[in-house]
Amino acid sequence: MTGTSMYTLSPIPADLIHGAVELERTDAGLLPQRLPAWALAQHLDVQLALAAAQPSGVRLAFRTTARVVEVLVLPTKRRYGKMTPRPDGIFDLVVDGKLLQQASAPGGKRLDIDMISGATRVHPGEPHWLRFADLPAGDKTVELWLPHDETTELVSLRADAPVAALLKGGQRRWLHHGSSISQGSNATHPTGIWPAVAAGLANVDLFNLGFGGNALLDPFTARTIRDLPADLISLKLGINLVNTDLMRVRAFGPAVHGFLDTIREGRHRSTPLLVISPTWCPIHETTPGPTMFDGKAMEQGRLLFRAMGNDAERRQGKLTLGVIREQLQRIVAQRAGTDAHIHYLDGSALYGADDNAHLPLPDALHPDAATHRLIGERFHAQVFADGVFGDRS
Repeated sequence: MTGTSMYTLSPIPADLIHGAVELERTDAGLLPQRLPAWALAQHLDVQLALAAAQPSGVRLAFRTTARVVEVLVLPTKRRYGKMTPRPDGIFDLVVDGKLLQQASAPGGKRLDIDMISGATRVHPGEPHWLRFADLPAGDKTVELWLPHDETTELVSLRADAPVAALLKGGQRRWLHHGSSISQGSNATHPTGIWPAVAAGLANVDLFNLGFGGNALLDPFTARTIRDLPADLISLKLGINLVNTDLMRVRAFGPAVHGFLDTIREGRHRSTPLLVISPTWCPIHETTPGPTMFDGKAMEQGRLLFRAMGNDAERRQGKLTLGVIREQLQRIVAQRAGTDAHIHYLDGSALYGADDNAHLPLPDALHPDAATHRLIGERFHAQVFADGVFGDRS
């Protein structure tokens, strides 16, 4: 507790929380959700439920003259069997667009996950105060980015000066959907995930619907995107369909068309829409899924993935990343005949074979922190600075 007079907000007003589709009220406070409750009710996938509750791209954002800001949070730590416990999630404090401080919330709840059966067990825990002091003087925009991969309940906010919601309409909103790479797997902090890097360089308002293991062309995800306000939309599709061995070529094309049709049904008939194919991943370039954990590596405490298909299965219609790139390019070219606002980007232009040679994927599937920055910078250069999302106003 500080010795100065503090302005306290409990619960935290919804208009200070950016990047969440809904705010679920819990016994502790507010849990940002990145899928609406009706969508969560339409599946039984524990992994998707976990990913949607992890606040990638979610942040507290407000104007204030405060020099001290404190936030009470209740994190949930995941523990996977005998694997080394994950490090505490990182909170990034950004002031007027610059990352100034970082903090973590130790303790909290613990979620034990059996990697074989998928069974989970929650252990209770206590909330933790985060304190950010010595902020720059004067009026400023303060953003506290929540950990991209750690479920976080927001309990209370206090500051040594009043806080006010940001004015609406100051930035274009970029809505992005993708896999765990888009959510931020293997990035070390929330503004270091590649969509946040690109959004920061482009000065746009990021709304991140990257879901680990779950960019699967689900109809409820398309309807969620359709109904959310956005000035720009991008969809990074493919890798999870190979990981799960979910469908064959015959089903893939119509599923992509249906996903795009749904997004175009309502307010987004002419919103710039970018379809991005997978970035380079050697284990699945020519080899189908499914993707499995490497058991021998896990026995040594390392996380490593393997492709369990074989190259000959492509003749049976199984998907590889190469097949998906060909199919997505064809689909977008076909639709562009009647949709002037749809575009295609080959994901290997963001991270390709040459990049993999000197920045290999640590677990054979996800990029590391340096590669997240590389992808974000390239996306900004190719899509925002000189590309289809360039500000032509």
